[in-house]
Amino acid sequence: MKTILIVDDTKSELDMMAHYLTNAGYNIIIAQNGEDAIAKTIANQPDVVVTDWMMPKMGGLDICRKLRKNPDTNSIPVVACTAKDRDVDKMWAKKQGINAYVTKPCTQDDLVRAVGEVLL
Repeated sequence: MKTILIVDDTKSELDMMAHYLTNAGYNIIIAQNGEDAIAKTIANQPDVVVTDWMMPKMGGLDICRKLRKNPDTNSIPVVACTAKDRDVDKMWAKKQGINAYVTKPCTQDDLVRAVGEVLL
């Protein structure tokens, strides 16, 4: 069973994404901030990280950059799940190392599809 680390500072968003991905058959790890996400990624080596973009102190792009700089985590795919939906945001995310992009509010199909695509 594949493991997904979900990062979001909003509990309702975490719960929703965890529900979606658990229903799709994934094992879930939850982090509510960037520092916790980095530590849990290093410790657990999830198959995918799904992260919110806008969070206090360390946002999703910061998390992605830190994971890409660490040889132990640089190959773990990162999916941005964010309210930012402009083309320039998506382009910037890709340049920062984001592998897939889902716009909030997302459906279960949107999130599961994005996770499935980066696992191929």
